[in-house]
Amino acid sequence: MLYHLRPGKVLAVLGARRVGKTRLISRIVEICNEPHILLNGDDIDTLNILEPRSAANYERLMGTIKFLVIDEAQEIPGIGKKLKLMVDTIPGIRILITGSSAFEINNQIGEPLAGRMKTLYLHPVAQLEFSYHESFIETRRNLEERLVYGSYPELSSIKNGKDKIDYLKELVNNQLLRDIFAFEGIKKRDKIIGLLQKLAFRTGNEISIEAISREVGISKNTVDKYMDLFTKVFIMYSVSGFSRNRDNEITKMKKWYFFDNGIRNALINAFNKINMRNDVGQLWENYLNSERKKYLDYKETFVFEYFWRTHSKQEIDRIEEFDDQLMAYEYKWTKKEAKIPGEFQRAYPNAGFMTIHQENYLSFIT
Repeated sequence: MLYHLRPGKVLAVLGARRVGKTRLISRIVEICNEPHILLNGDDIDTLNILEPRSAANYERLMGTIKFLVIDEAQEIPGIGKKLKLMVDTIPGIRILITGSSAFEINNQIGEPLAGRMKTLYLHPVAQLEFSYHESFIETRRNLEERLVYGSYPELSSIKNGKDKIDYLKELVNNQLLRDIFAFEGIKKRDKIIGLLQKLAFRTGNEISIEAISREVGISKNTVDKYMDLFTKVFIMYSVSGFSRNRDNEITKMKKWYFFDNGIRNALINAFNKINMRNDVGQLWENYLNSERKKYLDYKETFVFEYFWRTHSKQEIDRIEEFDDQLMAYEYKWTKKEAKIPGEFQRAYPNAGFMTIHQENYLSFIT
């Protein structure tokens, strides 16, 4: 990450609330060990300091210091143009900012800083990170709990199951949903929650926007708008169907996954242990896809990700395309080797195929 913190550039770290962005920038500042100015977008003094958008104002602010850090930068009106002016007029300045929720929604940052900003994403704690300080036995012991409660950082210090549930419900209601409702004055709380619950129950299934809009009682366009918001506040993300224009392959519908299993379960109040659930396959698929996303983000490896399904109901949970190479993955909770679907093998004979189960999943996400 420090590699991207360069003179004349802005490094933006984006992620949901409470994933550890503030702690991360504190650690970066500690490692850099140089004079810096730290501002917080939630602080009224910060807003007042940055309000006059002039080179002279920002030069007075920085003085001889060349390192500026702004936490929750999306709270500062016109922050994109202000950062652009700083970069343009203060030689050698390095800027580190964090943002959550509406950070991408209001487009304050990206457009004014095109070509001058590097964006990195911070997720709930990845298994890749846990692996640095826990043994293989501890990882296996913690797996089922992470499928149920997820991996938000503060959960590691909460030992009681009821307290974990209370934490996740408070996080959903007072943090993540608050960001959605704040956007453009959205007030349909019951519809938003109803839509999220429908999506939670259908994790890993193809979603028909028309069908779900009828069930929730809001228009298709509104459903599209809300689901786009869920992506931008880091609650959910979508995966498209893979096809090379073959008639039998499904591409019109998407699958939707949660960035964190705990958020999904909090929305539907589903915290039973694994051996008492009928949605283990959904939890496993959501967990593996999200952990794979974290792994690829942190390794700065870009792949196109898909699922594959045909009208004749042959399917594969995950397809990755990288440098024109295809790799297919099928998820199984128990140690059971899946067979590659015949139609896929005939259509894409050069593609790789692998079953991911409890015995080998760590090599897939770490």
